[in-house]
Amino acid sequence: MEQQRRYTVEEYFALEEQSETRYEYVDGEVFAKAGADVAHNLIGLNFATSFRQSLRGRACRTVMESVQLAVREGSHYTYPDVMISCDPGDQQAKRILRAPVLLIEVLSPSTAEYDRGRKFNQYKQLPSLQHYLLVSQTSWLVEWFRREANNIWSFTPLVEADEALVIPALNINLTVAEIYEGTGIAPLRIVEEPIPGYREEHP
Repeated sequence: MEQQRRYTVEEYFALEEQSETRYEYVDGEVFAKAGADVAHNLIGLNFATSFRQSLRGRACRTVMESVQLAVREGSHYTYPDVMISCDPGDQQAKRILRAPVLLIEVLSPSTAEYDRGRKFNQYKQLPSLQHYLLVSQTSWLVEWFRREANNIWSFTPLVEADEALVIPALNINLTVAEIYEGTGIAPLRIVEEPIPGYREEHP
C-alpha cells in the first residue's frame, strides 16, 4: 500500500501558495478541501451576514471559509466555514487567525465524523474558543457546544424554527429559520411507522 507523503510545515505553506486548492494540514499530512455546494455556501453566508451586522462597531472580525486557522502552530491548520475573532492580534492578520471565539463547521458526509470528533478535540485546545457549531445540511439541526466557566463543554441542539443561537457577549440572536433561509433544506420531520397488524378504524 502506498504510504501517505508527509510534508514539513514549510512545504505545506509553499503548496498553499502555488495551488488554487485549499489544503488542511495535520501533523505532516495534507488534505484537500472539497468545493462546497450551494446550500453549504448559503448557510455560511447567512451566519456571516448576521454576525457582521451584530458585531458592527465592535473590535471583532467575521470571516468565512477561505481564511485559515492555526489550531496548533506548526502542526495543524484548518479552514473553518465561519469564524469570529475579537483578539487584537487577529484584527491585523492578513491570512491566518489564531484566537477565534466562535467556529462553525457545516457538515458533509465525508467530514462529519472528523468535524465532530478529532477536529473538535483539537479546537478545544484553543484558549480563546467559547462556541463551536456543527450545522447539518440534511435537515434543520444546529449542534451548539459552548465552554462553561468550569471548562466543561455544554451542548444545546437547535431544531425548531424559532429556537435561536443567543450569545449576548457578541450581540448575536439568530434563529434556526434564519440560519437555513433560502437554502432549500427542510426542517427535521419524524415519520411514524405503522404498527404491524394495526388498522385505524374511522367511524
